[in-house]
Amino acid sequence: MKDSLKMEINQDKNSWFEEWFDSHYYHLLYKNRDYVEAEHFINNLIHYLKPSPTCKMLDIACGKGRHAIYINKLGYKTDAFDLSENSIIDAKQYQNNTLNFFINDIRKPLKLDYYDCAFNLFTSFGYFSDENDNQQSIDAMASSLKKGGVLVIDFLNVKHTLSNLKTIETKKVEHITFDITKELDNNFIIKHIKFNDNNTDFHFTERVKLIQLTNFKNYLKKAGLTLEAIFGDYSLNPFDEENSERLIIIAKK
Repeated sequence: MKDSLKMEINQDKNSWFEEWFDSHYYHLLYKNRDYVEAEHFINNLIHYLKPSPTCKMLDIACGKGRHAIYINKLGYKTDAFDLSENSIIDAKQYQNNTLNFFINDIRKPLKLDYYDCAFNLFTSFGYFSDENDNQQSIDAMASSLKKGGVLVIDFLNVKHTLSNLKTIETKKVEHITFDITKELDNNFIIKHIKFNDNNTDFHFTERVKLIQLTNFKNYLKKAGLTLEAIFGDYSLNPFDEENSERLIIIAKK
């Protein structure tokens, strides 16, 4: 047997997501997303927000579009975007007259003053090292909304995440065994993902910034958004800083 090759992906800490999220291996590792949980969350959000049937929806950093597809099935005109070309290619198979997918950077508004509700779900935020990029992203979300429009951000709850952090994990998906380790570095959770495929070793990383509620409040204020409500899980139970799994923010323009 030939010697194993090493493929060390040189991921810049500011743009690692461009390489990893667009790779075949990312989609393989996370192929079993929980669609039931996603639909449960969307149903609860729609019940809470009570948008009219004519409202225009935006799914920001949509991945393969599981949330956007379901929002559209509920009868809403929906746009969605992601930076990953492969994700959008996959999502476009579900496109129709009232559901459209685009390639776009989270720091840029897709359309200006257009949407009634915008959703940034499943910790699709916090990837940048530069705080200016985080603020620019929230600014773009805000500028996408009509006056009176609502932004929903679904992020991890920092305290709960840190107290329950699993530092070592092995996950076998199809023919590949992913060895996953997590560490804390400069206010980021760094996930190292190592595996071998066809006698080639790969190493990717994911980086998520530990953003607290106070940080989000500052982002929202600077973007001209008003905090309306905070929830702690996908059933929209009250947020508890110690015990809630999620930090779900509702803000209004």
